[in-house]
Amino acid sequence: MTPEVTDVADDATEDRTTFADLALRPELLKALTTLGYEEPTPIQREAIPPLLEGKDLLGQAATGTGKTAAFALPVLQKLAEAERRTTAPLALVLVPTRELAVQVCEAVHKYGRDLGARVLPIYGGQPIGRQLQALERGVDVVVATPGRAIDHIGRGTLKLDGLQIVVLDEADEMLDMGFAEDIESILQETPSERQTVLFSATMPPRIDKLARQHLKDPVRITIGREQTAPGEAPRVRQSAYIVPRAHKPAALGRVLDVEAPTAAIVFCRTRDEVDQLTETLNGRGYRAESLHGGISQEQRDRVMGRLRNGTADLLVATDVAARGLDIEQLTHVVNYNVPSAPESYVHRIGRVGRAGREGVAITLVEPREHGMLKTIERVTKQRIPVEKVPTVADLRARRLELTRAALHESLLEDDLEGFRVVVETLTDDFDLMEIALAAVKLAHEASGAAATEEEEIPDVSARIDRDRPGRGSAEPGNRRERRPRTPTAGMTRLFFGAGRSAGIRPQDLVGAIAGEAKLKGRDIGAIEIADRFSLVEVPESSAQSVIVALRGATVKGRKVSVRLERDQQG
Repeated sequence: MTPEVTDVADDATEDRTTFADLALRPELLKALTTLGYEEPTPIQREAIPPLLEGKDLLGQAATGTGKTAAFALPVLQKLAEAERRTTAPLALVLVPTRELAVQVCEAVHKYGRDLGARVLPIYGGQPIGRQLQALERGVDVVVATPGRAIDHIGRGTLKLDGLQIVVLDEADEMLDMGFAEDIESILQETPSERQTVLFSATMPPRIDKLARQHLKDPVRITIGREQTAPGEAPRVRQSAYIVPRAHKPAALGRVLDVEAPTAAIVFCRTRDEVDQLTETLNGRGYRAESLHGGISQEQRDRVMGRLRNGTADLLVATDVAARGLDIEQLTHVVNYNVPSAPESYVHRIGRVGRAGREGVAITLVEPREHGMLKTIERVTKQRIPVEKVPTVADLRARRLELTRAALHESLLEDDLEGFRVVVETLTDDFDLMEIALAAVKLAHEASGAAATEEEEIPDVSARIDRDRPGRGSAEPGNRRERRPRTPTAGMTRLFFGAGRSAGIRPQDLVGAIAGEAKLKGRDIGAIEIADRFSLVEVPESSAQSVIVALRGATVKGRKVSVRLERDQQG
């Protein structure tokens, strides 16, 4: 029998299906309403009905599309309908990493709170005694990494004979991490009549083979990447920089200085490269943390805690060490080297561009890696614009722009009366403009923005451009303008008088606008956060109503001035 196939693009349908239309139990609908879920995502809309019918399912969807709820809600519905007389689990969810196990477990617990669902994460690095006690008391859903699941099966503490559902989440990641044999062993221990669900961001041949072996007449669902309307910028802005190997650390620092990410992951190939680059970036003034297989679980937890609470803004990691991480405030993903497999590139850029916010994916390409970049373009069917590495002049201009904006905000918001006496005494000897210039110079230097680069980075992109069909190397118009210098068509930028120093994150701004002005997250465009201010793109037609709605509102507990960006007033 040929598997049923559903191919859906995220914005390809106007179907206003609600969760109530999916025949979910009242307890689940109540939990979703409490959590603020308004309508199902495409993967949830397509996957939940066949899963409720008990069908096997093979789903392809990128990270961040709502896969967890797509399988968790049917699992919980089956749990509520089952007559449970055993302590053994009804469902087993296999995931590649500890972090993903915790995230899935927390989500299932929130959805199933009113059903009294007992959910247990089991993974390495956690005391096994606690897991043994919970399994002995009885659980309904086990969320496990393959290695620790095999350990418990071998001990006889994880009994799978009563299992009704098995979910393989991020299956391609698990195979990449070498868990193929463990997965086979686990599935052999489960009842043959079980329901099997497999989700994967990519669908290489080995995933198809796994599905043919273990899924029975599955419904196949493919959720395409969100398509962009003509003239609208994509949610994930992709770009590449052609850089000789010797200049890559300097080029990365310069690109990050211009981009000013709220939080970013920089992917490296080796542990040594991670450690060296982390040291370099910290020397440049960034708060960078390293993550690779050579650090302990305790160190890993500390690193992730610092990134999530904002005391670190860069995570430099190997691909394997970063798998399964889901960092809400992430704005940028950087490939320090071109990924050797297009699937890895797809996984990485899927970490940003969520909840209506723009994400940025940057790749540093050595000249010899240009062919690998073209392969990624061919597989993903997306053009990756090659841009010029910012020059020293670009960097100085950007830093001066941030200083000007910070001073502008201070003039609007700060009480400066206490400094008047200083200016008045200096005017006896100096012109007022000279005093202002000296003050700006001191402010610029105090911010750390006055540091200059010792040398320019060679531009080798022109040579590469000549090899790219349809691109002229000499015409500046052929290069994509750096964003967000000018707003996207149909959008305008709002100036918020608070930034990083006030702990402002993209989700705080999205939440304030969506909550007070009734705009949806997907209506909000690019967000840029500096130390003392933030810029947010909103539809031009809604700009004034957003300003009015936020008058007197608070963001992160403080009142924040909101207005049109100065350059757009007038």
